[in-house]
Amino acid sequence: MIEYLIIILANLLVGGMIGLTGIAGFLLPMLYSGFMGMPAAQGMALSFFAFLISGVLGSWNYYKAKNLDVRLGILISAGSLAGAAMGVWLNLMIDESVVKKILYLVVLVSGISILLRKDKEREREESLHLPAGVMVAFGFVTGAVCALSGAGGPILVMPLLVVMGVSVKTAVGVALFNSIFIAIPSCIGYSMQCEPETFITLLAVSMVSHGAGVWAGSRNAGILRPEPLKKGVAVFSICIAIFKLITG
Repeated sequence: MIEYLIIILANLLVGGMIGLTGIAGFLLPMLYSGFMGMPAAQGMALSFFAFLISGVLGSWNYYKAKNLDVRLGILISAGSLAGAAMGVWLNLMIDESVVKKILYLVVLVSGISILLRKDKEREREESLHLPAGVMVAFGFVTGAVCALSGAGGPILVMPLLVVMGVSVKTAVGVALFNSIFIAIPSCIGYSMQCEPETFITLLAVSMVSHGAGVWAGSRNAGILRPEPLKKGVAVFSICIAIFKLITG
């Protein structure tokens, strides 16, 4: 019962932060595998099913607000679909303790990047003038890294797109759309390694609570200031990542 309560509260909280800020999903695999002691595959499976929900809900909202570059999203996602499949395969080939170390390092780097990044919206939209093949390759590499580590997608893809010249809002929309295609092979690959009897119930509980959190967060995104939340998530992520790297 306590396990279910922790999962519900965690998904409500993390889902809410994703709805408000577009980040924080990478905290879920840290919670599942790092603190609840779940097998890495089960923690990854539960996390990526949550990322699938937040990706669908989030990208749809950004599409309605005209902040989703569909062509760019499709090009990147075409690569990510294959890259994520490779990332899952690599994850399952690597020792579980190494996988957890990779996760902690990604969380640490992600937290530092959030603290250092300044998301200043450009006055005008700048289009990427890169060949389609380059964007597909970009999606392949980022998809593989995200699926291997459990980082989700937006935490890696969004800041890279901003650096490449995409406006912040469009970058978030594309990253959320892209996370759907990272999540699909990840959900399939990791869930096949889980025990169905316990996994199905945990999955239902986590998906419902995560969806509710994302919905509530997105509904209040215009009321609350996202920057303090981002900084809080960053500091918390850095602290727990360092703790787990030292003690894990």
